[in-house]
Amino acid sequence: MNLESLLRLNRLIRVIGFDDAPFARRRGGSASIAGIVCAGTRFEGMVWGKVRQDGWNATDTVCKLLLGKKFLPQLHLVLLDGIAFGGFNVIDLPKLAERLELPCVAVMRRQPDLAAVKQAIHHLPQPERRLKLLQRAGGIYTFPPFFFQVCGAQPDVTAAVLQRLTDCGNVPEALRLAHLIGAAVVKGESGRSA
Repeated sequence: MNLESLLRLNRLIRVIGFDDAPFARRRGGSASIAGIVCAGTRFEGMVWGKVRQDGWNATDTVCKLLLGKKFLPQLHLVLLDGIAFGGFNVIDLPKLAERLELPCVAVMRRQPDLAAVKQAIHHLPQPERRLKLLQRAGGIYTFPPFFFQVCGAQPDVTAAVLQRLTDCGNVPEALRLAHLIGAAVVKGESGRSA
C-alpha cells in the first residue's frame, strides 16, 4: 500500500530512521549508524552498522542492514538524518529507493547552507562525484517545520507522513530515537538535543 493510501485510510505507517552516532574525526576512521524501526511513533526494533568517514559505502551499508532481513517487508518508508553519514559519505538517494523498493527521504533540521557544503566537499577526494550524488537526490522541499529531499513519493504526501511520524518537536520519532540511541551507545548517555 502506498503512502497516500496509508494516510487516507489512517493506517499505521512503519518507518526506519537512520542517523550516525557521534564519531572522532580521523582519516580512514568509521562512524556507527543506528536504524530505528517505528510503527507510527512507537519503537519496534533497531539495526546497527558502520560507514567509513567521508567514504563511499553509506548507500550499500543501509541496503545491507535491510535487504533480506526481517524488517524490510514491514516498512513503508526510509528516513535519513541528512543526505550523508560519517561526514560526507553521501547517500545515493535514487539508488537507495530503487534497491529497497521504498520511498526514501533525507530529512534536514534546517535549510542547508549549500555554499558551505560545496566548500567543505572540495577539501575531500573526488569532490565532483560527491556533488553529483547531492544533485541526484533532487531539490530540497520546504514544508515547515520540515526540510527534505525525497525519492519515490510526492513532496506533499511526504510532508503529511513526516507530520504523522512526529510526536513532539520537528523531527520524526524514528530519527529522534536514532540520534539519542546512537549518542548513548557511543558516549554512554544520550545528548540534550535530538
